[in-house]
Amino acid sequence: MTQLPQGGPQTQRAPEQAPAPTGLPAQRPSSWAVQSRRLRAVATTEPGRLQIIGAVLALLVVAFGAVTALEISHRASAADDVVGRSQPLSADAADIYRSLADADTMAASGFLAGAQEPKAVQDQYRKDIEEAARLLVKASANTDSSTSSWQEITTLNELLPVYTGLIERARANNRQGLPLGGAYLRYANQKMAGELLPAAERLYAAETGRLDRDAADARRWPFLSLAAGLVVLGALVWMQRRNYRRTNRVFNHGLLVATAAASVVLLWLAVGHTVARTELRSAMTHGQESLDVLNNARINSLKARANENLTLVARGAVLTADGSADQYETDYTTGMKALREQLKKAERLADDESGSAPVAKAAKSVTEWQDRHRKARATDDQGDYDGALEQIIGAKDSTGQSFQQVDTALRTALAHEQGEFTAAAEDGRGALRGLPTGAAALAVLGAVAAILGINRRLSEYR
Repeated sequence: MTQLPQGGPQTQRAPEQAPAPTGLPAQRPSSWAVQSRRLRAVATTEPGRLQIIGAVLALLVVAFGAVTALEISHRASAADDVVGRSQPLSADAADIYRSLADADTMAASGFLAGAQEPKAVQDQYRKDIEEAARLLVKASANTDSSTSSWQEITTLNELLPVYTGLIERARANNRQGLPLGGAYLRYANQKMAGELLPAAERLYAAETGRLDRDAADARRWPFLSLAAGLVVLGALVWMQRRNYRRTNRVFNHGLLVATAAASVVLLWLAVGHTVARTELRSAMTHGQESLDVLNNARINSLKARANENLTLVARGAVLTADGSADQYETDYTTGMKALREQLKKAERLADDESGSAPVAKAAKSVTEWQDRHRKARATDDQGDYDGALEQIIGAKDSTGQSFQQVDTALRTALAHEQGEFTAAAEDGRGALRGLPTGAAALAVLGAVAAILGINRRLSEYR
């Protein structure tokens, strides 16, 4: 018999269990994840889908109104600049140029008249200088000091007193019968032709360039607004079709009102901007282009008249670079050739009888002017200075009379074309007036109507 060992039976120890691992705290889902799950849950039900669609539709309609208001506000502001700032400044720059050129012409005419200048000539010279000074002050008040226009205005303000001082010296010497007066007059003319008029021409070019940029900005198509309008209309039509397929109801009044509001804004935008674009383009192509040509024509007529007078004042003392011809007579011929070409172009640009008639009259007077000038030069070449002088500045059958006819006709044509430009530009600006505010108001109305239309459907699930 086998004996068990003392101490009783041995029990087997259970293997020691490993301590339970300490668990990491469960991560809480982010708020974005929670919202995403809720949105997905809501989107699985028809009421939830309707709420999302209503919010998206309202947002699209409001965005369409906001984009339209912003884009058209910019276009309207550019159109306002065309009418109220750019074109007036361009016209003022042209007037500065014309006033300076006319002052130079009057100074030479008065000098030719002798020691006692005609009062009308003196008054016109003074009026031209005062007008140029006034317009320079006006231009400087409406011009940024960092622009090139400001630099030209500064140059003109500095040179104008120098020019008038030279003219007064020429007059003083002329009254005393001193030949030095002619030298001062020629020097003043060189100052005008070489420095003042080029500065005025650069000012005119700068202001006309700004006018072109403003007009281009006003005419630029609002593509973003048009695209947004088409997207909104597409979304509203899709929603109404969806509503019809699910309920067999043809109309949802709220969605119908929203569609109508968006359609009105889109139609107003397309038609209004098309009209504005057409009128502004007409203002630039028919009005401003004609004004530019006519301004250059009048300036060339003034410069030609000044050179014609200076031909007698200098009496052959100023020659061309090669010494073969009189400088002033050469400049006169060049100016008259340019004048005839510009008158032909102005007649082509004129789009009605009121615009073409004064241009045709100016062209006829130019032909007469050139015929009289040739006779005056022939008289002077024969040694009859007094006879030539009478043919240049006389009261009857003189080149001065022909010049006045040309100048009067060009002033009439300029006034007509200025009126044409202003009328077309005002019509263009008027086509955009009220559109930004109207688009914003109709967009709010459309958004509210879309929400009400969706809420009408949601009420059926309650």
